[in-house]
Amino acid sequence: MGVEIVFETHSITEDNEKGKATGWLPGRLSAIGRENAAALGVRRRNEGLAAVFVSDLDRAVETASIAFSGSDIPILMDWRLRECDYGLLNGAPTQEVHGDRLAYLETPYPQGESWTGATDRVGHALADLPTRWSGQRVLIIGHVATRWALERFLNGHDLRDLASKEFAWQEGWEFFLP
Repeated sequence: MGVEIVFETHSITEDNEKGKATGWLPGRLSAIGRENAAALGVRRRNEGLAAVFVSDLDRAVETASIAFSGSDIPILMDWRLRECDYGLLNGAPTQEVHGDRLAYLETPYPQGESWTGATDRVGHALADLPTRWSGQRVLIIGHVATRWALERFLNGHDLRDLASKEFAWQEGWEFFLP
């Protein structure tokens, strides 16, 4: 039967607004981010979601908490949905971290992980979904690494191509996990 997956990024953070790449640091939503999280809830609450899966990093948890406050939809945290660990570059300027993402496809960031490692980690979380959620529609709130894993494993996109493109935000992405 498969699992219908809706993916949304965490809302805008104070670090995003300052041009910092948060990585594995917690991060905190900005005022605009909190408004966007509330709008996400309005968009998604009545779509028949069986569960919301969320990265355990604070910015993603805060997004889910605002969006689904007062809802009966369970929010389930999973550390495997985290962003890529930029190691020593967590919290560094975005241009420094993402200026040459291709250099870190296979090679880890200093004391961190590679994009391949990060998307493989997310892939393990995705592989567990059909065990409990087959035939259901779920929402995942995560990060760039989360979306790239969905694109890589469910749509067959090459990680090199994904890393070569600039991020373009949108109101969610739809995937199907057979």
